[in-house]
Amino acid sequence: MYQDEKLVCEDCGAEFVFTAGEQEFYAEKGLVNKPKRCPECRKIRRKNNRKKRKMYEAVCSKCGAQTQVPFKPIPGKEVYCKDCFNKEHENAEQSAE
Repeated sequence: MYQDEKLVCEDCGAEFVFTAGEQEFYAEKGLVNKPKRCPECRKIRRKNNRKKRKMYEAVCSKCGAQTQVPFKPIPGKEVYCKDCFNKEHENAEQSAE
């Protein structure tokens, strides 16, 4: 059904392949637009966007470690460090099964 397609990156002008597997993934997720950037430029763009994100200091509600989060913590609401967040997320997924 899907076939590899050659596209041109709008940032660097390099030609890249939009594979049949990627096209199928996009379709499953309901994405209708083809990628405009090659994988390397997408990676650089994501990295730059993360640098611009304002981070807030917080203390993990579970382990007490100092951490940074990309949202302003609200007093009384739990905040987790990355490790504890991942553990809580895994536990929630297992409970849902």
